Amino acid sequence: MADKTNKPNKNEETARKNALRESSEVSGESVSGYNFDSGVDWEKLIDSFSNTGFQATNFSKAIEIINKMRDDKAFIYLGYTSNLVTSGLRDIFRYLAEKKMVDVIITTAGGIEEDIIKCLGDFKIGSFGASGASLRNDGINRAGNIFIPNSRYVKFEKFFQPLLEEVYRENKVVTPSEIIWKLGEKINDKRSIYYQCWKNKIQVYCPAIMDGALGDNLYFFQFKHPDFKVDIMGDVTWFNNTSVGLKKSGVIILGAGVVKHAILNANMLRNGTEYAVYINNSQEFDGSDAGAMPDEAVSWGKITKNAESVKVFGDATILFPIIVAKNFRELTDK
Repeated sequence: MADKTNKPNKNEETARKNALRESSEVSGESVSGYNFDSGVDWEKLIDSFSNTGFQATNFSKAIEIINKMRDDKAFIYLGYTSNLVTSGLRDIFRYLAEKKMVDVIITTAGGIEEDIIKCLGDFKIGSFGASGASLRNDGINRAGNIFIPNSRYVKFEKFFQPLLEEVYRENKVVTPSEIIWKLGEKINDKRSIYYQCWKNKIQVYCPAIMDGALGDNLYFFQFKHPDFKVDIMGDVTWFNNTSVGLKKSGVIILGAGVVKHAILNANMLRNGTEYAVYINNSQEFDGSDAGAMPDEAVSWGKITKNAESVKVFGDATILFPIIVAKNFRELTDK
């Protein structure tokens, strides 16, 4: 029943005391968004992300960190998972290799083979909701909403097997990076990431060479040549050695898994990288390196204590083109 007297209500006093507390003022930038009243200026729109909050602000910080690593002439490790080569980001990675804007590339087997396969035939935009059974009947492989006819892999085998024969006749144990180098040279197609890497002497490390069609082809090849060997340790040695003695290091890692771990582990051997940008959606609740935040890597000595680092939760197919537009400005201004 309501209190009809003018006496203060104790419940009201308690509620007001708890809800309407005075606070101290917070320093820093005020939250604001882009002002469309002034029309559309794409440069200023992206710049406005810094004060937008949430992942927009983290993304703005990623742009800032990459600018710093470039200004500091850091040795740049670019890592990406294979699905991003399945997507149209492949053309952006090729562009960076062509312009020599990164120092070493790290990816998985699919990130190698699908670049070469795209030189042999296009992938097509499909649907996330397409029936797996129907696609299987038609010989179509689905990666998200991208369709890949299986005939592309038939063409890849016809291209790759003679290359392996050529390597085999050299009568030496070959490293995965040497196979990738040879793929880039032999495809001889300027649309290829690894052709541009071969042309510009940008090294490529694949810590999971046996995964995917590359591994399948090596498996088929060894039926004919049981003595054929691939030297994985040779690549581990040269890749880990890339970090030792660097003045400054910077890492850009799109996605997670073995690519992320390989890059950070190599940088652990120099007591950490000075600049780190992650873009992925993995979570840290299960203790995996895939979902780990940058500060966890500090505890391992993979990122330095005073490093500039950020993790952006988001889709690299949307975010990375903007990063290239903002961080590699001299390319886009030509």
